[in-house]
Amino acid sequence: MAKFSGNKGGGGRGSGRGPNIRTMHTKVKTARGRKLSSTLWLQRQLNDPYVQRAKAEGYASRAAYKLLEIDERYALLKPGARIVDLGAAPGGWCQVAVAKVGSSAEDIRVVGIDYLEMDPVAGATILQKDFLDNDAPGMLIDALGGHAPDVVMSDMAAPTIGHRRTDHMRTMALVEVALDFALEVLKPGGHFLTKTFQGGTEQSLLSLMKQSFKGVHHVKPPASRDGSVELYLLAKDRKPSQQKT
Repeated sequence: MAKFSGNKGGGGRGSGRGPNIRTMHTKVKTARGRKLSSTLWLQRQLNDPYVQRAKAEGYASRAAYKLLEIDERYALLKPGARIVDLGAAPGGWCQVAVAKVGSSAEDIRVVGIDYLEMDPVAGATILQKDFLDNDAPGMLIDALGGHAPDVVMSDMAAPTIGHRRTDHMRTMALVEVALDFALEVLKPGGHFLTKTFQGGTEQSLLSLMKQSFKGVHHVKPPASRDGSVELYLLAKDRKPSQQKT
């Protein structure tokens, strides 16, 4: 698994480095009618330096720093590249991609999709639609002006039900759908980035990635919370010889 090293403090917007915000710990009392788990989640949010940094720097969520940290190491989001963001809500990854590739209202190079409603992202086209709908892939490419993307990235995860094995299998099904889309549309040399969970990626999925891309990496960015089972699979450099017809 790829690990990140170096100073996790400092860095302004656009940096992949960790937050450098002085904070005081906030303790949240359990209110009447609120579950203890909800209170602990709220307390964690209030005391998370990445959450505070996202608010200060105008990002829609702390997830923006996961992409920034991954991009700092692997240089996925190059100026002029075209990006598809699957599971885009609440918009942090789209914001990062727009800034990195130079997308604008006059030249859209970032397209996101999510069935959840989200605020507009300047310089990106956002489709409020379920990616699993049959017409969704075509709509994404149409929104890119018919151009093949350079990067397909997915932060999709199935709603959890608390049964770890079931939750893992449901999210892996989304990974498979996202990968199939990426293999259909990516340019040769393009990249695929997807969220997954620790606990084992299906060997057939990894084998397909290794056959179709020059390199496959397991990545755990510092912005992933301590104790979180999430990690990311990065498949780099789509092999032209493996392009679907």
